[in-house]
Amino acid sequence: MNPCDIQDILPLVCQPSRYLGSEVNRVRKDPARVGLRVALAYPDLYEVGTSHFGLQILYGILNRREDIAAERVFTPGQDMEARLREAGLPLTSLESGTPLSQFDIIGISLLYELNLTNVLTMLDLSGIPFFSRDRGPGHPLVIAGGPCTVNPEPVADFFDAVVVGDGEEVLPAMADLWLDWKVGGDGRRETLLRSWSRLTGVYIPAFFEARWDDRGFQTLSPRFSDHAGVRRAVIASLDRAPFPKSPVIPFGRPVHDRLRLEVARGCTRGCRFCQAGMIYRPVRERSPGTLMALLDEALAATGYEDLSLLSLSTGDYGCIAPLLSRLMARYAGEHLAVSLPSLRAGTLTPELMAQIKKVRKTGFTIAPEAGSQRLRNVINKNIRHEDILNTVSDAFSAGWQIIKLYFMVGLPTETEADVEAIVDLVKDLRRLSGPKGRKGKINVSVGTFIPKSHTPFQWCRQLSIAESREKIETLKERLRLPGVQVKWQDPEVSFLEGVFARGDRRLAPLLVEAYRSGCRFDGWGDQFRFDLWRQALASASIDADFFTTRPRETGEPLPWDHIDTGVTREFLRAEWDAATAGETTGDCRSGGCNRCGVCDFDTLEPVVFGPEAMAGEDAAAPAPDTRPDSDTRTLQVDYSKLGPGRYFGHLEMVNIFMRAIRRAGIPVKYSSGFHPMPRISFNDPLPLGMESEQETFYLTVPAHVRPSEVPARLNASLPEGLAVEGCRLAPSKSARQTPGAARYRLRHKHAVFDGPALEAFAAAPSRILTRTTPKGREVRVDLKEAVIGIDRLSAHELEMTLGLSAGSIVRPGCVIQAIFDLPEDIHKQVRVTKLLTTREMDPWTKN
Repeated sequence: MNPCDIQDILPLVCQPSRYLGSEVNRVRKDPARVGLRVALAYPDLYEVGTSHFGLQILYGILNRREDIAAERVFTPGQDMEARLREAGLPLTSLESGTPLSQFDIIGISLLYELNLTNVLTMLDLSGIPFFSRDRGPGHPLVIAGGPCTVNPEPVADFFDAVVVGDGEEVLPAMADLWLDWKVGGDGRRETLLRSWSRLTGVYIPAFFEARWDDRGFQTLSPRFSDHAGVRRAVIASLDRAPFPKSPVIPFGRPVHDRLRLEVARGCTRGCRFCQAGMIYRPVRERSPGTLMALLDEALAATGYEDLSLLSLSTGDYGCIAPLLSRLMARYAGEHLAVSLPSLRAGTLTPELMAQIKKVRKTGFTIAPEAGSQRLRNVINKNIRHEDILNTVSDAFSAGWQIIKLYFMVGLPTETEADVEAIVDLVKDLRRLSGPKGRKGKINVSVGTFIPKSHTPFQWCRQLSIAESREKIETLKERLRLPGVQVKWQDPEVSFLEGVFARGDRRLAPLLVEAYRSGCRFDGWGDQFRFDLWRQALASASIDADFFTTRPRETGEPLPWDHIDTGVTREFLRAEWDAATAGETTGDCRSGGCNRCGVCDFDTLEPVVFGPEAMAGEDAAAPAPDTRPDSDTRTLQVDYSKLGPGRYFGHLEMVNIFMRAIRRAGIPVKYSSGFHPMPRISFNDPLPLGMESEQETFYLTVPAHVRPSEVPARLNASLPEGLAVEGCRLAPSKSARQTPGAARYRLRHKHAVFDGPALEAFAAAPSRILTRTTPKGREVRVDLKEAVIGIDRLSAHELEMTLGLSAGSIVRPGCVIQAIFDLPEDIHKQVRVTKLLTTREMDPWTKN
């Protein structure tokens, strides 16, 4: 009995809420009222894709326009993929459930080389041919964007167009040209692609012919003289750039479950290994005034309690100290925690630490990259040994207990002494201690250096798998120390990442071969199958070492030569020469221009704000004290969890309610201590998949909060499937009654509740159910004692009353499985609803 629609499948898969599409702030439009439908696709799981800030930006930009509808789609989990294939169902968008094949444009974000097989999963599930040459007028146009597009060649044959650089202006321009072409064009795709090719930042792969010489080097011959190369698109001012002030609030546990505020784009440090530091130049900061205004709106629209200040190097933001001070003055009373995800040793001062820990301490990560000063000079990581020690010492003194460090092996000119220096540095940090002599913990992460395109190290070789493994094993052994934990990236993963970061168009058939052999989610350690990749490499006759372990001559053609990021080849070559000489290059933020080629100082130049940028503003008013005074009250809030709400896990649902309470502006009392928590408690959690007509939670609030106002305020902020049914003053804890029984309705679309099986259960003197607790203890329950009564309303529907004896609660699913012995899928698809009241019913059965 195969499922026939997505609603039949949801009970059968992990984390079904990722497929609902009913989140707060999502946008649904009538397809008949728009001219262009765009699917924004992210080739990874929902939890990863919803955390991508760029996707949030583009979703907001496109949906602001009345003539465009943008919807989201993510790579389904492998269980969902299998179910879709079994049922013959296509991959659909979240907002409207529209198959991808019915969109006009599919825009795919390429953030990571090991997501590429997931791109093929999405196309395959949609019935869309992989290669652009095989698609016709009945198929969507498939475009790509994201940092991987600075070397688009390994996937160029899959895409009709590729956006290189910032997409805020390019994508709307492409949409306008599509709308004009659709209304007044000749209907030929090449006509549209020609108009797109004239936009800065747009690459049309079909307009280039790839050739290989006898040495194996790819060169591209352009078909049109005005599209012989592609210049990266750059937003000159972030203050004028659109910002997602009402981002979609994901269900579940997204990778970044917090509000992101992009304080700057680009970096001036000039680390020679860092592709992002080169391709996002110049640095462009948002003004502090703009940031504070954006934050006010975004917090009100989301209810987030955590804020991340986002940039490549947040500690370098020109007025970071006064900005944090202003943030704490305005929001600390609302228990807003602030994290700085990208820090350099020396930039996180004790003053900044003191500001951050006013609410609670967030993660602390620094990236020395190399252990020795010599090698840090080579890579232009301009931090000293004492900078690292002082920063970690200050962090431990301020109360941080865990420090994360990131290093790489295989950097250019690395020696055994440089690897040993990593061990020495970690040992030096172990000697540091916090208050009262307490030692902190150090988590060390080690990865293999990958020479990325458009960096001074693009000509370097990458370590072989064996070389990388040997160095990592050495570090693992030498750092087997108390208080030190070592994590590492699998050298095989790094090797494959290097192949696709540095490859050319010969890799597209390899990708298809690997996908067809079963490769999926290659960036996930538990899914990565290098044995299948080895087979695919052999089948496609690809010499991976040609792209990775071979050093490149500085004069040889590179697959990405036609992509102009703005940084000149001459600058990269000069930086490579400086690296081999052990010379460093200064930061153009504070020094002179390094002449990298990006800025013309007319339309584009660095934008930075010093502390004086906030001097003219009025001091932020103290935040209103939302922590209630001693005159408080506890409210009993009754709510229903129906329809799509049954797919929320308990902790997920609690998080949804907490954010709704913040959006609704309902003040809540917090606990005291190191990590203050809101005073809210829920009754026993329901199992995932169960509905309920009424559940209860208790909320402690200031005395001025009126219970009668709570339902309407909360319901305006809750997603479909959750609704507050009532609110009143809660009885004392001692007076709160626990029901002795619960009544349930169980339904299935097929006739699965067999009458004779129920009669046999009723006639049996006992029916023992044996369960194993999470702690491994075996528990035996007599279902005849647990079941108070069952009404068989039809072969499709039951009503059941179960006792709620402490320590022996039995769920309806266990009962029907014991009685009817249903197949696993049918059992999972039974829809169980906990009913509002318990009524008297005839014992056992009514047939």
